[in-house]
Amino acid sequence: MRTTLPNLRAAAIWVCILLITPLSAAPRQERPLSVTRDHFDLRVRLACDRGLMWLASRQNPNGSWNCKIGYKLYEDYHGQDGEHVGVTALAGMAFVGAGHLPNRGKYGRTVARALEFILASTREEDGYITSNGTRMYSHAFATMFLAEIQGCSPRADVREKLKRAVALLVSAQTRDGGWRYQPIPVDADLSVTVSTLQALRAARNTGIAVPTETIDRAVEYVRKCASPYGGFTYQRGDDYTFNDTRVSYALTACGVVALYSAGLYDSKEVRGGLRYLEDHRRRVGWGRYHYFYSHYYASQAFYMADRGDFNQYYVRIKEEILAHQDKTDGAWSDDVGRTYATAMAGIVLQMPCEWLPLFQK
Repeated sequence: MRTTLPNLRAAAIWVCILLITPLSAAPRQERPLSVTRDHFDLRVRLACDRGLMWLASRQNPNGSWNCKIGYKLYEDYHGQDGEHVGVTALAGMAFVGAGHLPNRGKYGRTVARALEFILASTREEDGYITSNGTRMYSHAFATMFLAEIQGCSPRADVREKLKRAVALLVSAQTRDGGWRYQPIPVDADLSVTVSTLQALRAARNTGIAVPTETIDRAVEYVRKCASPYGGFTYQRGDDYTFNDTRVSYALTACGVVALYSAGLYDSKEVRGGLRYLEDHRRRVGWGRYHYFYSHYYASQAFYMADRGDFNQYYVRIKEEILAHQDKTDGAWSDDVGRTYATAMAGIVLQMPCEWLPLFQK
């Protein structure tokens, strides 16, 4: 009997699911998988299909996607348009989240080209994945993308680049346990640290060794970013009577997901973070940098929680995201760029599909 392409893809996805293990061996009680899938209805599926079609049409010949390469300053995002490593990785994950693998599925060639760009952007001398000045955020997302691909469609060259990318992350950890904008162990912030922890978890799921000490120190740093009054701060704060680091919805979602990535599912910091997210869910305004960034992590935080909150969260957020899709071409927009916004929208909307190994429960 001939094996069809969808069957091959389904088999690959189930192999990926079997690879999912946390960085810590902490036990947890699993929630039935069926409670969320009904929310991925025909409207959501069609919206995601249109978004992926738009992304595929905007891919550069070398496999990259263009977007602003820059930085966030207060509530604004500054940068110049260019081939973006981090956004290319996120766009690639949006396609994998829909079940497409390198050279498999409708967008198999799209994913394969994205992979080739990420591999080509990995520096020979130290394993840093960067292009046009992209920083550690992009390296972490690119490392995560390589790990997701390696877990579903193993390749020797991908594994080698992934090992080197992980080695750079380990060497760039600061004494306090976190990571910062450049691969230099000087200072740290929670935002870069969570993306790094997720990259390390994804790499470990494929069999890449990650030192226990690296994870333990990172967990300690994240815990020191937890405010005693609820939520998480941008940087660790040992004295909350004189601490200018901020607490926000986005950072709190980061903190919860960072601890989940390390296998801490029921710590006091996680419980406090989830309460903060529930209490402040209306504070994330549409269209700015922090909107999709916030919900990229909030969707994971609620989805990984052993509670029914994801259902309520997803019903609300999918309607909000669908309402802002461009009716003409199917893309989404924010102040970082349309490729970034469309990739993030796809990842968030496809969360119930469980096809991205890293986001498995």
